[in-house]
Amino acid sequence: MNGGADLEKDLLSGKTTVITGANSGIGLEAAKFFAQNGSRVIMAVRNEEKGKVARDTIITKHPQAEVEVMKLDLADLESIRIFAKTYETQFDSLDLLINNAGVMTPPYGKTKDGFELQFGSNHLGHFALTGQLLPLLKNTSNSRVVTLSSLAHRRAGIYFDNLDGSKGYKGMKFYGQSKLANLLFAKELDKRLKEHDIQTISLACHPGISSTNLFKFGKKDAPKLVRGLMNRFLQPAEMGALPTIYAATEPSLKGGEYIGPDGRGRMKGYPALETPDPAANDEQTMRKLWNISEEMTGVTYDFA
Repeated sequence: MNGGADLEKDLLSGKTTVITGANSGIGLEAAKFFAQNGSRVIMAVRNEEKGKVARDTIITKHPQAEVEVMKLDLADLESIRIFAKTYETQFDSLDLLINNAGVMTPPYGKTKDGFELQFGSNHLGHFALTGQLLPLLKNTSNSRVVTLSSLAHRRAGIYFDNLDGSKGYKGMKFYGQSKLANLLFAKELDKRLKEHDIQTISLACHPGISSTNLFKFGKKDAPKLVRGLMNRFLQPAEMGALPTIYAATEPSLKGGEYIGPDGRGRMKGYPALETPDPAANDEQTMRKLWNISEEMTGVTYDFA
């Protein structure tokens, strides 16, 4: 165990990690891990007050940890632009970008820029963020982008004729679309990085079925019966964070891989290579999604 801990510190010491949605759940557990192993952690969160509370929990346990909170609203392209510009003025490198934040099955709604809320926040927000941070990523040796998908990408599609949900909306259907988009984006990004001989690699992962804030009912916790079922079938957030940590640190990964739990149905367990749904390997869909994402966000990737 100590040897493994030493290796993790060697891999992370002195590095800078940005984690979106780092104030709770899987993002917070990942932030704890990176911070205690020597990485400077930037908690990119929509609610700064909650972010500061989460930061304090890390600092209390690990006083030497370097943890900062920065405001980022992935449902607002202007907020994303300001975050990227602010980051560039404060830091000259970026080793790890963890695209973790997400919303799950909300009532029909739109982002500040008029996108359907789940597609706009979960995919387009991270697409825009990654593109604007790419100059720092590609100038940082051995940098990585890790984007969180979900088991919900299975049996999902990209509804190009109804991306805004105006022709009909179902929360779970559109959540699956956003998570498939995350996976398609991660794979296409890695492909383009390799085509331009850029050392940065892109990977995707999923947490299995983990007990996080995504499983809250509105502003209330789940009913007692549901909590009991969750405890039986869901793994804790600290286990759900392991695929993220593995994707960010495992030296043998080359880019383009998809990491998930190794247990039955890929719902629980320890991180291992995962085979995504065939839809996630459709190159025509990848290219079309990429082009539309650039058009919708106004963010063009500079691979030069």
